Amino acid sequence: MTTVLVVDDSAVDRRLAMGLLEQNAGWTILPAAGGAEAVAVAFKTSVDLVLTDLQMPDMDGLSLLAALRRDKPDLPVILMTAAGSEDLAVQALRLGAAGYVAKRSLAAELSPTVRRVLTAVSEERSQQTLRSRLLSRQETYRLEPDLTVLMALSRHLRHFIGDVWQLDKTTQLRIGTAIEEALLNAYYHGTLEVSSNLKNIEPDDFQSVAEQRRLQRPYSDRRIEVRIALSPEDVTLAIRDEGPGFNPAALADPWSGENQDRPCGRGVSLMKSFMDDVRYNAAGNEVTLTKRRA
Repeated sequence: MTTVLVVDDSAVDRRLAMGLLEQNAGWTILPAAGGAEAVAVAFKTSVDLVLTDLQMPDMDGLSLLAALRRDKPDLPVILMTAAGSEDLAVQALRLGAAGYVAKRSLAAELSPTVRRVLTAVSEERSQQTLRSRLLSRQETYRLEPDLTVLMALSRHLRHFIGDVWQLDKTTQLRIGTAIEEALLNAYYHGTLEVSSNLKNIEPDDFQSVAEQRRLQRPYSDRRIEVRIALSPEDVTLAIRDEGPGFNPAALADPWSGENQDRPCGRGVSLMKSFMDDVRYNAAGNEVTLTKRRA
């Protein structure tokens, strides 16, 4: 049984949308005359999807979306837009809406759009359930010096570990931040050999030098290898670059008084704060992060 909540302060538009959705066998369609009422219904009733108007007097669609994203982040929301509200629809998508349908096209597009979103949500939940049953996994990646690819890997690993271990969002973000900082260090300081001292002198020069070297040999020929081993007890990530390395013993303590306000060293402090163990190899071109499951 699928339950869809239709929210619109216009009784005529609400009844139109409900009538179109009621044509789908096995769907239960619930009404709400405004955002505040919709929040109440969503919390006391099992709802699979919310379809809401954007412009309403008491709580508009954007405010409703924000409230549901905060308290029921897995509940998909689709917007109904009137003429002239396209900019608001784009803003809603950026805030996490699952889609939108123009009111002038409800007859043709409403049911197919709702079905597509419900199918996507169902498939994602099935994938999350499957990943949560995984006992162990090992992966190895070999990546070119490309920030877009590195950050995509960081997000993938964050979600993967979070799904398998069924972690809350805050813990996922902390692990993801540690992974991201390790990858950024391998990219900037290892692969491209950009000195962190440039951040103290001129931050723009730091980025400029990195962008130039990314396209120059030998830097452009170097690769970053990432190995992950996940078990029910812990996860270990080893990140190795092909740069010359450094002396880990000379690494400044990022928490000491004279270093706390420096822009460099922030990544190391975040890795040590969010992971249970951070170790460098003797050459300084590989860092191993370990997180034990609570």
